Amino acid sequence: MITSLCVYCGASPGASTLYADAARSLGRSLVEQDIALVYGGGDVGLMGVIADEVMRCGGDVTGVIPTALVDKEVGHAGLTRLHVVKDMHERKAMMASLSDGFIAMPGGMGTMEELFEVLTWSQLGFHDKPIGLLNVNGFYDGLITFVDHMVTQGFLRPHHRQLLMHEADDLSLLHRLTDYQPGRIPKVLSADAVGTLLP
Repeated sequence: MITSLCVYCGASPGASTLYADAARSLGRSLVEQDIALVYGGGDVGLMGVIADEVMRCGGDVTGVIPTALVDKEVGHAGLTRLHVVKDMHERKAMMASLSDGFIAMPGGMGTMEELFEVLTWSQLGFHDKPIGLLNVNGFYDGLITFVDHMVTQGFLRPHHRQLLMHEADDLSLLHRLTDYQPGRIPKVLSADAVGTLLP
């Protein structure tokens, strides 16, 4: 059962208003399905848009932001709760531990880094939480093609490719995430070897 989702997204609004529109739509859908938002804690770009919409609709929002970015990303003062942590490693680990799954909206290098880290953790077996791309306006078309290229070139196993779901609209993606069956996809490490990287 999914009660909270971590959303990775840009600290910029992007070049098209479609991205902010999609962030607001996802925010409303989260509240309608009684799913709390966990995100990077900023008050700018798509981060601020989705947090504002969830709060406006009466939802629950947890932000996690490192001290060094409180001023640069303008830590959001209007959230249900905001955790200020010492560095990016603690930020990402806390966001992951507080969430039942992950969505990457359009974003830049930071969004890509966060996405591929949780994908790698899942591939290895450190967690078994669903991961999806919200492919707004075809933003992730090139990335999806490249991930498929990893498979054809022998650098990614086909069953691990299935760890990355993608949909163009938020409701379809949320349905896929909530329907995800943990344990269905084989991982690199056995349960005994994994340890407790994440709760």
